[in-house]
Amino acid sequence: MMKKIALIYMGGTFGCTGEPLSPMPAERFIPQLKRVLPLNMDIECFTAPVIKDSSACTGADWLKLIQFIQQLQLKQFNHFVVIHGTDTLSYAAAVLSRFITQSAHVVLTGSQYPLLNIQGTDNREFSDAMDNLNFALESVLHAKAGVYLAFHHQLLHAASVLKTHTTELNAFSGTSATAEWENTEKSHTVSEQDIEKSRRFNCLNLMMQPIATEHLLFNLSLLQNNLPDCLILQGFGTGNIAVNQEIIQKLQQIQRQGCPVILTTQVSYGQMDQRYAVSSWIKDAELLISDCYGHADLYAKTLKMYLQYDAVQQWHEHW
Repeated sequence: MMKKIALIYMGGTFGCTGEPLSPMPAERFIPQLKRVLPLNMDIECFTAPVIKDSSACTGADWLKLIQFIQQLQLKQFNHFVVIHGTDTLSYAAAVLSRFITQSAHVVLTGSQYPLLNIQGTDNREFSDAMDNLNFALESVLHAKAGVYLAFHHQLLHAASVLKTHTTELNAFSGTSATAEWENTEKSHTVSEQDIEKSRRFNCLNLMMQPIATEHLLFNLSLLQNNLPDCLILQGFGTGNIAVNQEIIQKLQQIQRQGCPVILTTQVSYGQMDQRYAVSSWIKDAELLISDCYGHADLYAKTLKMYLQYDAVQQWHEHW
């Protein structure tokens, strides 16, 4: 029996036309998309609940997408391909991975060049759009249950994905779908309350710069009267940050005021490592340590924690 695929269009360069590029309305683009789909597959096209430039997407938009996928599962769909813009494609992939886990077969894709020509009347002569889409459609039928990114003939575990080039066709890196992969996360059915709460989610990331400790202390002090829902500190190397006792006390105070503080690294690949003496302060500051695959996955984890737990102590208990 042929497996049915739900193809969900969420915008991005893939569906752009004109010069300069701008998104073609979904009601005009979907018929053009149907025209080029493989005839040997059972594919039904859908418009995502939210279509926008991916640089404007937030957690609420991806939760709406997940909710839409979960509603389609009740209609006997279990294989999904999502067309998404590349700017935040890694974040979308990570969020879907954290919430859907192995409850469905999901492959996200996109393109560096549009599918259609400037006029929007025919396929563009040079484009990676159709190549990426065909690869995604083939991959979703053969990959194990889970969430993946298909791009430039690479199928990657969604949680591990990073965009590593702005313009090249080979734009994403991550862990191959053929590699051993452990995902102990439980799937989460998205509710309207989740979507509404996610609109209030304010996650602030501070990438450390080579500045004096007194400037770091000043920068942290600026936050004190207007704290985010969680604060991420991106340290150097394996997560190293030069601090003093005042900074440690400031971080403790921030957490006592209800804002979890998470330490991660600004380096793209490799695990956190606290073997250096410069990191011995972390236990005293009571920081959460990132155990994620990359920054997009860390965003996805903090979003899920925010929806599930209100108190800093709960974050520490369940981190």
